[in-house]
Amino acid sequence: MKKIIIAGTIAFDEVTTPLGHSGKKLGGSATYLSFASALFPARIGVVSIVGNDFPRKYLQKFTNRHIDISGVEISKEHKTFYWKGLYYENMNKRDTLITEVNALAYFNPVLPEKFKRADLVILGNLHPGIQQEILNQLSSRPDLVILDTMNFWMDTAMESLKKVISRVDLLLVNEEEARQLTGKYAMVHAAKKIMRMGPKYVIIKQGEYGSILFSQDDIFFAPAYPLEKVYDPTGAGDTFAGGFAGHLSLYDKIGLPEMKNALICASNLASFTVEAFGTDRLEEITRRDIERRIEEFIRMTSYPLQQKINV
Repeated sequence: MKKIIIAGTIAFDEVTTPLGHSGKKLGGSATYLSFASALFPARIGVVSIVGNDFPRKYLQKFTNRHIDISGVEISKEHKTFYWKGLYYENMNKRDTLITEVNALAYFNPVLPEKFKRADLVILGNLHPGIQQEILNQLSSRPDLVILDTMNFWMDTAMESLKKVISRVDLLLVNEEEARQLTGKYAMVHAAKKIMRMGPKYVIIKQGEYGSILFSQDDIFFAPAYPLEKVYDPTGAGDTFAGGFAGHLSLYDKIGLPEMKNALICASNLASFTVEAFGTDRLEEITRRDIERRIEEFIRMTSYPLQQKINV
């Protein structure tokens, strides 16, 4: 069984969307990453920090999924990271109303000894300096290191971000982030420039339209699963990354064919998260639910060509 180490935030989120208001709920990148990865037969360990206001029942949500939280620090002096946001009609635009960094501002990650050897590592959205420190504490090179980041770190810590990018195998960004990072508008050009920074692979997320996997020799596109209603996009990208790593843990060897399969699985898994507020939908689904959705996805995206298409 593969070991996946996940670093990121465990937080309180509160969102308003055109379909309602969530109230204060469990959130954070490490939460979505680990809940998604735990749907697969892998050993999951989380590195994060929470505050003195974090309910024990939320920690039990992790342990109930056999997620190892021995790398989660509990601050006695500070509260848990809190984010409040407002989504607009098309769900692609949101405003941040409140960000309270709280305990995260004092986070100095210390990996338990058993976390220092891993098959896959996911560096969720954190300061690049913290991401680098986690890599520094590993005692061996993982099969795959996945990095997620955002515009904020490009604005405030670009040089540190470039250093950590040079040390990972796969970078996950959306279109806006890819353009800001590279100065290139076309995604093909942006991906090539990112790969020159160090990663062997790049995944560019396109929200409701899908995602593109780039390698030096190939490009693979996976559309998103179409939904009637989207309640809350928060955490969809982290669910995608967690599902991607979780699916890869099924393979003895990781190469481009396995990554293409994982991309399809991750895209379909992320579609569940947006069907409810917070982690509600992600907590109730099973592997069989994912398999059924992938089967439907394959039916929708397959077309047996009956005759030559003349152009």
